Amino acid sequence: MTTSTETPQTTQDLFEQYVAPTYGRFHMAPVRGQGCWLWDEAGKKYLDFGGGIAVCSLGHAHPRLAGAIQAQAASLIHCSNLYQMPAQGKLAKLLVEGVMQMPGKVFFSNSGAEANEGLYKLARRYGTLTPKANGEARIEVITVENSFHGRTLAGIAATGQEKVKSGFGPLMEGFQHVPYNNVEALKAAVNENTVAIMLEPVQGEGGINVASPEFLRTTRDLCQKHDLLFFLDEIQCGVGRTGHLRAWETALGESPESAGIIPDAVSWAKGMGGGFPFGAIWLRNATRSSVREPICDLLGPGSHGTTYGGAPLACAAVTAGMEEILENDLAGHSAAMGNYLRKKLQEAELPFVKDVRGLGLMIGIVVDQGAVMALSACEESGLVPSLFLVGALNKAKLLTVPAGADVVRLLPALNVTEAEIDTAVFMLKTTFEKLVATN
Repeated sequence: MTTSTETPQTTQDLFEQYVAPTYGRFHMAPVRGQGCWLWDEAGKKYLDFGGGIAVCSLGHAHPRLAGAIQAQAASLIHCSNLYQMPAQGKLAKLLVEGVMQMPGKVFFSNSGAEANEGLYKLARRYGTLTPKANGEARIEVITVENSFHGRTLAGIAATGQEKVKSGFGPLMEGFQHVPYNNVEALKAAVNENTVAIMLEPVQGEGGINVASPEFLRTTRDLCQKHDLLFFLDEIQCGVGRTGHLRAWETALGESPESAGIIPDAVSWAKGMGGGFPFGAIWLRNATRSSVREPICDLLGPGSHGTTYGGAPLACAAVTAGMEEILENDLAGHSAAMGNYLRKKLQEAELPFVKDVRGLGLMIGIVVDQGAVMALSACEESGLVPSLFLVGALNKAKLLTVPAGADVVRLLPALNVTEAEIDTAVFMLKTTFEKLVATN
């Protein structure tokens, strides 16, 4: 019998040796969660206000979600989409009637990027059926600056951020970007090649920017006037995160003139799975132009698909999570807790903070980049202000997420409590004030 003298490798060692370096990861190794709290492999406890980047809608280890996954795993994990799986039909009905509350159908995928791929293909299909005057297909989708639509080749072409495109050219053709909330630029961008307009009602990666009611109304009007498809990417902001099940309605507010805005398709992922990988598209049951088939039927047999999308295990997880959100009005709770969080942040008078923006529990703390960069510790780190502050909060056991160079995102579970918010604000205040005091 031989005895190994090899030194045990740490998690950090394993990542450095075996995991592709596609993320700039913090040296924190989570192993267990409960609600809004995480514990790392050293037993240290963290308050999680990053929520897996708006994924963990119910927090960690929610008993309803865990129970559904365990029960389904013991029955049937996967079966081909060549068959009619009962769990898929049940979930589709829940999403159509419970979340969208308007006629349509659902396509199931595995992620937000994959859901958006379905939208691009839908646009291409519609553009082929409703071509330009010369008979060529319309292929252009208008998106906005600072948007984020995924990291596939089509996703980065659709995304209005140069940093995600760098080094991956030539980019897929068919996308044009306009400034967010710039109505005149949007009007000017529409041309004979345009087939769809796609936007996030609340931008996540772009810095927690909210679409104005005028911008949303103008998008609808242009789509109706020019026979364009109206796509909404609610991958990060959807299913209750903004204080409403449908994020664009949160952005619209209570104005009577905002009534009648109905998208042709909505992409979802992140929070609807509560941590289980999942994506979906809602497709409107309505006809447009001279096309006989309703939008929800344009992607017929053989035109689109996925091996794992809508598998029994995934559907069981998402059904349990969505039922928890709907039955306990966690969208309403998100609205109330979001108001409470913004109030507490304003009362705290945090150093460096210029603004607090967002809807519901999708909050962006906008910091003064110059003030943060003036800190010797930030200068020595070589990091942009948002990432430097997120790292400092991480060390203080509060998990947050950066967005761009000047925004720290707070994305806690939809069932977060006032006490947990109080704790998070206290941790923010003490961390920021310590950075000032030790400069």
